Amino acid sequence: MADLRIGILEGDDIGHEIVPASVRIARAAAAAEGLAIDWVEVPIGRRALDTHGHTMPEGTLDTLRGLDGWILGPIGHQAYPKVPEAINPHPILRKQFDLFANVRPTRSFPGIGAIHEDIDLVIVRENNEGFQPDRNVVAGSGEFRPTEDVSMSVRVITREGSQKVVRAALDLARARKKRLTLVHKNTVFKLGCGLFVESAYQVAQEYPDIAVDEVIVDTMAMRLVRDPQSFDVVVTTNMFGDILTDEAAGLVGGLGMAPGLCIGRGAIAMAQATHGSAPDIAGKGIANPYAMIESTRMMLDWLGRKRDVPAAVAVAERMRRGIEAALADPATRTPDIKGTGSQSDMVDGIVNGMENAHAQA
Repeated sequence: MADLRIGILEGDDIGHEIVPASVRIARAAAAAEGLAIDWVEVPIGRRALDTHGHTMPEGTLDTLRGLDGWILGPIGHQAYPKVPEAINPHPILRKQFDLFANVRPTRSFPGIGAIHEDIDLVIVRENNEGFQPDRNVVAGSGEFRPTEDVSMSVRVITREGSQKVVRAALDLARARKKRLTLVHKNTVFKLGCGLFVESAYQVAQEYPDIAVDEVIVDTMAMRLVRDPQSFDVVVTTNMFGDILTDEAAGLVGGLGMAPGLCIGRGAIAMAQATHGSAPDIAGKGIANPYAMIESTRMMLDWLGRKRDVPAAVAVAERMRRGIEAALADPATRTPDIKGTGSQSDMVDGIVNGMENAHAQA
């Protein structure tokens, strides 16, 4: 019997490179730690449209329901043909599995071009409501144009949605430095952001050991540039989180350094790097695989703790050591982070780093 069943969803463009790279590294670490993983390939995206007639083929969701988690590569849905079968799978996956919290860490590593050398923070972004029109209504769309000259977008903030994501952020804060920052704009969105803040403090009463403060979103944008070291765990609404995490990634080398993990109330996790599918560099062997590999590492660590599988936590730790070793050497870094290596050099460097770190331990 496998300890974990993990899905492989390559996505589009560079997804066909960085997802297999992530699986290779996870396989190597799992073999070394004695973790049995049943890897399940699941079709999705443009390749699934071409081979199965749909970007989300029939049976995909049923297959995922039988898994502990999955690796989702970047989806280039904006380039899909305008046909009913070419849908964006993202909102469906998040809604179907109630993956309401998007955990996005930002960490600076020496020598890769980070603006600050001592950044280590996590932004928890609400995932299933807010301004995003494909997530904030059950039927139809939250964005519409009633006349030729007027467009309207509906923002949805609920007490339940706010409390769920804040609780996830508080749990994370408890495992880190016991500090949580709420980011909002209740000076303008008095009801929407007001409900988010009110709901957050209601939940925070259950966590008396966590220090909670708040920052207005435009001030947060400035402070991320000036003093990101003053933050540890940050929680915010969907669109604010979408924007701030890209800004944070820019501080530490770009979107190639921006991993992500989608989690919910259950014990299912989705590893999903926050960058796009980058068709302009697909097939050139230069795409930075760090974000996808680190997302995979985060998923295995989270599943190991959530499902009480210590070997999965050990696998994640082994991967961490290999990643740090590869990032310390320009020859095993991609050009976007001041390296001289290729994507395959970086993957080889991580695998070798895992082996060397274990031998020295």
